Amino acid sequence: MISDEDKSKFKKDGVLVLRGFYDLEKEIKPIQHAIYEIIGRVIGKNGFPIKQLPFSSDTFDSGFNELIGMNRGCGSEIYDAVKQIPAFIRLLANERHELIFSQLFDTKLPGIAAAGYGIRIDNPHEERFRASWHQEFLSQLRSMEGVVYWSPLVNITEELGPVEFSIGSQVEGVLPVRTSDPDDPEKTGAYGVRIVDEEKYLAKYPLVAPLTSPGDLVVLDWHVLHRSGRNIAQTSRWSMQMRYFNFDNEMGIKLGWCGSYSAGVDVKAILPEYILD
Repeated sequence: MISDEDKSKFKKDGVLVLRGFYDLEKEIKPIQHAIYEIIGRVIGKNGFPIKQLPFSSDTFDSGFNELIGMNRGCGSEIYDAVKQIPAFIRLLANERHELIFSQLFDTKLPGIAAAGYGIRIDNPHEERFRASWHQEFLSQLRSMEGVVYWSPLVNITEELGPVEFSIGSQVEGVLPVRTSDPDDPEKTGAYGVRIVDEEKYLAKYPLVAPLTSPGDLVVLDWHVLHRSGRNIAQTSRWSMQMRYFNFDNEMGIKLGWCGSYSAGVDVKAILPEYILD
């Protein structure tokens, strides 16, 4: 599925961008169409005077921003609903994801992180739910070896706020965190986690924020420091996240492949050395 050069690049950078990985008509468009239909159902249920544009891959979120302008809670309802779209679940469990993971980590037993997949909706100028600099391991657990498969559903522009990656920072391993953000106390749960002395680590590695398009796939080692970009556009940034882990990893076996915050796990109780509250 990937070349030896790709594998070497991933080992070095912790990030691999695969352009045009998914079939737009067969794999991406069905997801976009289901999102369009769900938005329409929520508009209709609430009786809002919002008229959606005819569906296309460029208009699949038509009506969404008007909808959350009238009732922000409707956005949360849609956020929870879209991760249950069958076309998305089919993509999540795509055999090519298994093959890539097996190549990268030399394993025959990859796993899908339960509650570790979904479709993000980053709305304009919303800071509360913007992810600060973080790594994936403590918020996912499962295994010390894992990746995020990240793919946009819209064309990512500078204004939409591309995800920022600290290239090569995975070599630092798991970094200790505090579970509350002193700069933004409104952030809770995984959004409130902050890496201790993060600026020290960020200064050591180059930052990149690739502009991607639907069909592209970013493969991210979950020890790489990364954060959500700031969306200053007039529309939302839609993207898919699918997390895989290695069942064969020694730490994963020790943990019993348990989940993290979203599974109600007290991370400090099992890995106190990483939680410095």
